[in-house]
Amino acid sequence: MAKTKNSQKKFAVIGLWTSGIALLATILLLIVKLLAVAKIYTLPNAQAFNWALGVSAALIVLGLAFFALLDPQRVRELLNGRQARYGSNAAIMLLAFVGILLVINILVFQNPGKPMDFTEDKQNSLAAETLDTLKALPASVQATAFYTSQTPSDIARKLLENYKNHSNGKFDYTFIDPDQNPLAARQAGITGDGKIYLQMGDHHEIVAFASEQDITSALIRLMNPGQRTIYFLTGHGERDIQNAANTAYTTAKSALEAKNYAVLPLNLIAQNKIPDSATVIVIAGSIKPISAAEQTLLQDYVSKGGALVVMKESTPLTQFGNSPDPLAAYLAVNWGIAFDNDIVIDTNTNPPNFAVAATYGTHPITEKLQGLVSFYPNARSLTITSNMPNQPTALVATVNSAWGETDFTSLANGQVAFNPGVDIPGPLTLAVATADTTAGSHLVVFGDADFASNVYFSQYANGDMFINAIDWAAGQEQLINLNTPTAISRTLALPSSFWLLIMAISFLFILPGLVIAGGVISWLIRRSRG
Repeated sequence: MAKTKNSQKKFAVIGLWTSGIALLATILLLIVKLLAVAKIYTLPNAQAFNWALGVSAALIVLGLAFFALLDPQRVRELLNGRQARYGSNAAIMLLAFVGILLVINILVFQNPGKPMDFTEDKQNSLAAETLDTLKALPASVQATAFYTSQTPSDIARKLLENYKNHSNGKFDYTFIDPDQNPLAARQAGITGDGKIYLQMGDHHEIVAFASEQDITSALIRLMNPGQRTIYFLTGHGERDIQNAANTAYTTAKSALEAKNYAVLPLNLIAQNKIPDSATVIVIAGSIKPISAAEQTLLQDYVSKGGALVVMKESTPLTQFGNSPDPLAAYLAVNWGIAFDNDIVIDTNTNPPNFAVAATYGTHPITEKLQGLVSFYPNARSLTITSNMPNQPTALVATVNSAWGETDFTSLANGQVAFNPGVDIPGPLTLAVATADTTAGSHLVVFGDADFASNVYFSQYANGDMFINAIDWAAGQEQLINLNTPTAISRTLALPSSFWLLIMAISFLFILPGLVIAGGVISWLIRRSRG
């Protein structure tokens, strides 16, 4: 009988070896499972993998059970001996550690407070100017972010949460999908996607882009709700801001009013005076030229720090004929911005007379439009004179293959082709901005007025381009300069494929194998010593 028991004990170690190998396999399978969950690796057959993981885990239990069945005396020694005491102490320490972590997590969850930014360049921290603005808020601000499912909202959520955490309860936010709740978007005057509506008391502001600069500037405007009036020139066939039609500007007017601008018509022929309340004057697609007297009023207004936005249509769409154009002459001589007598053709678009913005210049009006599309139907190109005292900036440029068609007869017949030496080769400039920093004057010029009309305003970035131009001309696009941290650029130099393979084998097989082998050898030595 004793001989039989001794032979059974010899086979009991097979159970331990089986459990050890199964444990190693289970650890490796769990690592692969973790990589799959993190989407670093894709399992070829998830069902078979889960089956293998279950079998390896079962072998751990079966191997231990086999060992206990064939060598129960050794099991009793392990449970009652020094190893058991050490093992129980380790288990108690592990449970205590887990308990402490659990209590800390519960306390942090119930008392979140302000999150801490441990990044080296403090990219998750608000600028000092923003923190001062939040402290100075006289009343609570409710932010409503209008984002559809097609527009990523992670950056906006993170930024708004940061504002909320540092506002001492004076700033809160919600998200609304305008596709699911179009009434809320319409009531807030929201056109387009990715806009943020800020409400403080009876005043509100609309933020076009989720950036700290824009949100903080909007908060400052909420705290200082001064009157800002945009006048649209009338009397020369300009776009209508009062009666809705495809070519009218009633949508643009509503968007401006949603941003707390007062929008009014201005008839200089009748009034013969520019109101003192004029923040910006817009000339949107005059069919007939303005008079010399009106030009004198506008020039005097701009020279004293006024802002002018001019949107001029191509000649075939106007009734200028051979009449002099005082406005065009003023822009060319005083500002170095000349209108070309053409219609821009871009054969990459359909129809080809819809010129698409291929590139945007570096300017506050266009800095957030990079990567977005805006288009300009029947546009005329602009020429910038170099070496001007206030050098203009090209805002919008076409593709190189576009050209300015000067033969309007062939254009009307639908037979257009680039004629070297006659037509104007691309790339062509479609919009320009300039400013006189001494006088505080702002000027924006477009070679098209259709892009901001009702039928096109809400398409792509057309409306954003128009509103940005008004904001910049009114001095409202950047009321505060934030000292935001500069991101630290770091480059990770990955080792070669050979060394990656060596590292993978070392961490997944060699190091765990050495640990297990060391444990087995230690156990065998102790066993041989009794």
